[in-house]
Amino acid sequence: MQPRPICDYEGVRYSTDFWGKGREYEDRVERIALRRLLPNRARRLVDIGAGFGRLADLYDGVEQVVLLDYSLSQLREARRRLGHNPRFLFVAGDVYNFPFVDGLFDVAVMVRVVHHLVDVDRAFAEIHRITGAGGVFVLEYANKRHLKALLRYLARRSPVSPFDLEPYEFAPLHFDFHPRYIEGKLREAGFEIEDALGVSFFRVPWLKRHIPLKLLVALDSLLQRPLAPLRLTPSVILKNVSRKGGSPPTAEGFFRCPRCGGARLREESSEMVCLGCGARWPVRDGIYDFRPGGGEG
Repeated sequence: MQPRPICDYEGVRYSTDFWGKGREYEDRVERIALRRLLPNRARRLVDIGAGFGRLADLYDGVEQVVLLDYSLSQLREARRRLGHNPRFLFVAGDVYNFPFVDGLFDVAVMVRVVHHLVDVDRAFAEIHRITGAGGVFVLEYANKRHLKALLRYLARRSPVSPFDLEPYEFAPLHFDFHPRYIEGKLREAGFEIEDALGVSFFRVPWLKRHIPLKLLVALDSLLQRPLAPLRLTPSVILKNVSRKGGSPPTAEGFFRCPRCGGARLREESSEMVCLGCGARWPVRDGIYDFRPGGGEG
């Protein structure tokens, strides 16, 4: 498989330099939406692009949680924040080639990640592969036809058409998506859209400066479901269900070698060894590292 470019947050102080700078409103309304869409109980969940573990506290009803990210520094921060809780497993890996066996998870979550992906088809196919029959995939995406974009285009203040179905790359590895594009790709991958919520209705600096946070959050919460069909918010969160036939997840094994696709891996002192191809994947600071370029052997 040809490597795809990756938006890597290695070394970035994301928890403070991004989330610590006036984004409490966005954090709160995303949490409200996710609580509405996530199952109350689950056996195994993967948070794809989990970063420093911002959303980890939402997964109290899950027996095992895998926090996956490409950045070791983000996962180290997540591990520090969460301590040595045995419910959490930390994995560095590639969204285009997950190091997990088929049908391993009954819930997958991906928030603020798809807008960094150049190959949505491949990513959704991989998520479908690791999600079992009837499994849930909760996805957040950046909406290119939100209300502000529509008004700016109609007023001829922006040349970017919010009606164009193709993704718009507004910065390197930063994409906005048309709702029909994302929904079509999900269906092609084998998911059925079960529910949708509009999020961040009031993501406007002036409003966030002049209206109390508690009021903005309450209004957003009231509007998330009734106005979701309009797809006018800058962020949309979808609950999708795998259309795979068969029973719910009963996968044997856990890790899958990204090099050969084999599922026979043995954990040794500081690495995972593939018994099929001999690749060796390091385990650093309690983090399983399956990123491209690893697997020496």
